[in-house]
Amino acid sequence: MRIASFALLLFAAATHAAPPEDQWFTVLLDGRKIGSFESQRIVRDGKVETAQTLDVSLDRAGITISLVNGESATETVDGKPLAFTSRSKMSGIESHIDGRVDGDRVEVTTSTGGATQTRTMAWPAGALLPEAARLAGLRAGLAAGTRYDVLAFQPSSLDAARVSTLVAPVETIDLPGGAKKLSRIDQDMVFSGATMRSRSWVDAQQTVYKLVMPMMGVDLVLLACDKTCATAPNQGSDVFGRTMLDAPRALAPEELRGAMRYTLAARDGMKLPELATTDEQRVETRGGERIVIIEPQAREATPAERPRLEDFRGNDYLQSEAPEVVALARKAVGDTTDPTKKMQRIETFVRGFIKDKTLNVGYASALEVARKPEGDCTEHAVLVAALGRAAGLATRVVDGLAYAPGFAGKDQVFVPHAWAQAWIDGRWRSFDAALRGFDSGHIALAVGNGDPWRFYAGVEQLGTFKVRKAEALPASTP
Repeated sequence: MRIASFALLLFAAATHAAPPEDQWFTVLLDGRKIGSFESQRIVRDGKVETAQTLDVSLDRAGITISLVNGESATETVDGKPLAFTSRSKMSGIESHIDGRVDGDRVEVTTSTGGATQTRTMAWPAGALLPEAARLAGLRAGLAAGTRYDVLAFQPSSLDAARVSTLVAPVETIDLPGGAKKLSRIDQDMVFSGATMRSRSWVDAQQTVYKLVMPMMGVDLVLLACDKTCATAPNQGSDVFGRTMLDAPRALAPEELRGAMRYTLAARDGMKLPELATTDEQRVETRGGERIVIIEPQAREATPAERPRLEDFRGNDYLQSEAPEVVALARKAVGDTTDPTKKMQRIETFVRGFIKDKTLNVGYASALEVARKPEGDCTEHAVLVAALGRAAGLATRVVDGLAYAPGFAGKDQVFVPHAWAQAWIDGRWRSFDAALRGFDSGHIALAVGNGDPWRFYAGVEQLGTFKVRKAEALPASTP
């Protein structure tokens, strides 16, 4: 889950002085214990090795989802990057990333769903791993009012985020081991156009004792304590229930086949959500609210929305060149050469191929789904997108919300959802194998290449806004 990566990155950016070699934290979501966090830093042989591991459990419609996310880095004592790793495991689905830095180039090996790829990429200019970020903070100091920025590299997604820091005055903070006077550090991390805010509290040696960051309208909190406290039994938290939004009224099937206009409003103290503009969705801001107009009949694409070369190629989560995926694409498409029919056949094929419709899969890649056909909307979406690429089409994955008359014991709700788009006749068209096709009950939050980070980044916006109004419109309504 993206929140895990944000927590790892923000913790590293907030740690400015040499912390204990091994430090433990209890992890709370909305006041309930959901897991543990361990931070390590070891200096040996002229190198600094840092590691952070977040281990949490979340409830999802009555099913417990286990998530372990770990990152490590090796740097010289003066902060020169040498190597990094990222390990994630969600409900048995594992992915590994290993990187070796050589000047301005990085050799990266990724393993997802049993498929391993090695490639070379550019090191982002000015990007820092944890030790270099620590040194930058140490130089800045803890004087109230101090401001500085760092570009922090994120191993889990192989890119960098701008982290802006403001040092605030000393505060008294209650901790499991007793109250402490600590300096507050406010941070904004800008990633993929979105801003994630956090607060941490550090002592005079700049060791972190508390970290707070928002998640779906509530706080994710890390509190320093001993290992026994950190690894005590979890209480569980129904994270899925928090991600569902009440619909303002029941939406009829005939309405959803046409155009819809939704009015989104921020919840008290929250920011308006950032939404994607697609060939089927227009977004405007009026009077402090987001107006979203959705038409299933896609309009003409603008030049900026046209497919890129990478939209045709396989990647770590859409392994369209894998033999198993290619074979499924041939079986799904048959003898048709028409792009629309290809995607319609793929949509129908995937809907029937994934027979085990379950929420207990965290986020599988297309190859994992091809080998073990089970999962929810994300597994349907990545397989549709991968089969489309294997059939020669440009595709992408959309993350957002979909209207459901009833779901998980609730009536008339919008639930987190994912579907696929394909470039057909000069525009992006949506296909949804998990539901009965695409309609105007789908609200797009983000568009990506199938990696889980965009999906969870979108999910983390939920709980911050509500759907205030839903109106059926004639086609092409401004």
